[in-house]
Amino acid sequence: MRELRRGLLGRALHGIAPVLMGSSMADSAIPSVELTALLGRGTRFDGKLQFEGRVRIDGVFRGEIQSEGVLVVGEGASVQAEISVSTLIVKGGTLKGNVHAREAIELYVPAQVTGNLRAPQIFMDKGVQFTGECVIANP
Repeated sequence: MRELRRGLLGRALHGIAPVLMGSSMADSAIPSVELTALLGRGTRFDGKLQFEGRVRIDGVFRGEIQSEGVLVVGEGASVQAEISVSTLIVKGGTLKGNVHAREAIELYVPAQVTGNLRAPQIFMDKGVQFTGECVIANP
């Protein structure tokens, strides 16, 4: 995983070390920022997630996600949830559920998304597998 190779920052938040996000062609829309939390590969969470800042999911999540921040779904992730966030970035993995984003939704190959998307801006990379309805509208 490119972001982890770039290095961990020194301080820990809630027992999880923040990760500095790198920049590549696929990351061009993602500024270099640290993660508030990471649900890594091999982990599973069922329930309701509320957070501030930026959270990345690379494991399995089932439930509901609410935030004023940014949610990143990484390659290999499996997310089945009702999602309400400021920005959703799907860099791979599978996502099933309805998404309401107050700012934007970005879908990158090899993402597989099933559900309804609603946001003022929706970007879908060529080759993303999408089944559902997109509504581009202000919140």
